[in-house]
Amino acid sequence: MNIKTAELPFIGVDIGGSHITAAHVDCKSYKVIDETMARLRVASMDTAEVIFDSWIDALSSLIIKQGDQHTRIGIAMPGPFDYEHGISLMKNQQKYDSLYGLNVREILSERLGIPGEHIIFINDAEAFLRGELASGAASDFEKAIGVTLGTGLGSTSSCKGDVVDANRAFVPFLDSIAEEYISTRWFLKRYKELSDKEVKNVEELLSTAEADIIVQLFDEFATNLASFLNDFIADEKPEVLVIGGNIAKTWDHFITILQDKIVDKTVVIKQTEMWEDAALVGAACTWINK
Repeated sequence: MNIKTAELPFIGVDIGGSHITAAHVDCKSYKVIDETMARLRVASMDTAEVIFDSWIDALSSLIIKQGDQHTRIGIAMPGPFDYEHGISLMKNQQKYDSLYGLNVREILSERLGIPGEHIIFINDAEAFLRGELASGAASDFEKAIGVTLGTGLGSTSSCKGDVVDANRAFVPFLDSIAEEYISTRWFLKRYKELSDKEVKNVEELLSTAEADIIVQLFDEFATNLASFLNDFIADEKPEVLVIGGNIAKTWDHFITILQDKIVDKTVVIKQTEMWEDAALVGAACTWINK
């Protein structure tokens, strides 16, 4: 690829509970370069070697080197994680346990053959909102909060200036923490309680569950989500709330109830416009501010 050094593209990476997605990102237009997109499934509860092999398979073809210049990589990573030093702190999260305590930056640097300082990490929910603010659902607003609903619960805010990880997944909620009631695993657990059947994900649940159970599940989910968001909104006072993550794909099943139960009716509630591209853009374009 014939690219001038100053024009070397940035690489945005999204690490999910069961996948890695990576692509070149144009940080002038805040757009993913679609033809460079790589997405692979990752066995996140396997050994560290298996996990890193998958990540390297996705990333190696995207690396561009010209002399001593290399593409920069921004990685949207779920927490807990030491983002400054690149060390995984995930443990008992049902994902990436085998990476606990490992310096992910050093391992990626060695295996990709690029300097460690060319790899930065950012919280995945924070990267999501940065992308939506740049060219997505929040682009017309200054004060925004975002939540990502999936394997875990991400929360982030730009209401006090810079975009920051709000880290509200572990706030006390009912008889546990918020993430236990607002995530894929809540759906699977609650469905098992109601039907005595097991499914692998929410998509399978929607295709196999009886209609009355689906209605009950999403009614309970929307009620829980509204309770969580009412506190979040009261604390941050946003103009807009952007909802992303895989569960956002079930929008029509919960949005009416959610809107009804949100106390502050001035807040605009929007579904993500960028989907997975948001985290890729948000992570890669963090380099602009460095």
